[in-house]
Amino acid sequence: MDDCLFCRIVAGEVPAQVVYSDDDLIAFRDIQPQAPVHVLVIPRKHIPTFGDLSDEDEVLVGRIARAAARIAEQEGVSKSGYRSVVNAGPDANQSVPHLHLHVLGGRPMSWPPG
Repeated sequence: MDDCLFCRIVAGEVPAQVVYSDDDLIAFRDIQPQAPVHVLVIPRKHIPTFGDLSDEDEVLVGRIARAAARIAEQEGVSKSGYRSVVNAGPDANQSVPHLHLHVLGGRPMSWPPG
């Protein structure tokens, strides 16, 4: 997807502070962090939103979740706590139409969010 910012990051056309990468995923620091730790975990495959996942993507979703846990450990927030968030669609404030999971930590989180 030429017009997708995250696809351009995956392709190496747009720089990002990568903290994790494998054959299926890439994770990088958010450019507008909302917490001391704010990392986005995305599939390399373009999937516009959570609702666009197919049955064949079930393993990929599990890999995203496991990567988020690894990143929380790597960033030092796994013991104190962190939040994993997937925004889906405009009412949820999804700003880039490419599935991504936010890993937020390093400060107390309030509830309810948003």
